[in-house]
Amino acid sequence: MDKTILKDYIDAVALIQETEEDIQRLKKKRRTIVTGNVKGSNPEFPYNPQHFKIAGSAFTYADDGRLRCEEGILEERKAKAEKLRLQAEQVINRMTPRMQRIFRFRLREKLSWEQVADRMGGGATGDSLRMEFNRFLEKK
Repeated sequence: MDKTILKDYIDAVALIQETEEDIQRLKKKRRTIVTGNVKGSNPEFPYNPQHFKIAGSAFTYADDGRLRCEEGILEERKAKAEKLRLQAEQVINRMTPRMQRIFRFRLREKLSWEQVADRMGGGATGDSLRMEFNRFLEKK
């Protein structure tokens, strides 16, 4: 179970961010105001032409309902990804400090194994850290 959670962690974090962007896009879409100009006149004599500026939402009640439904689905998706992220962070907290650093550099920061070795120091090589990480995951 822990191994699966760790592998899904990065995807969960990315999904949370992407979902938040989608939610903001929907909210922005609902706030869109359409403006226009119309001509009119005084209804009484003499004819006096005037221009009026009108503004309003381009969405119907049904469109607004659909957007709210879509936003609810996105919120649910985000909540599930948040739950998975928290579970993974609990597993990460139970790791040794060394493994936490390897995990952070490799999976969160997306560094190559050689870059991870440089950051870790202590004469570690990329291959030795990769093997250490793989052995850790096999135990889980």
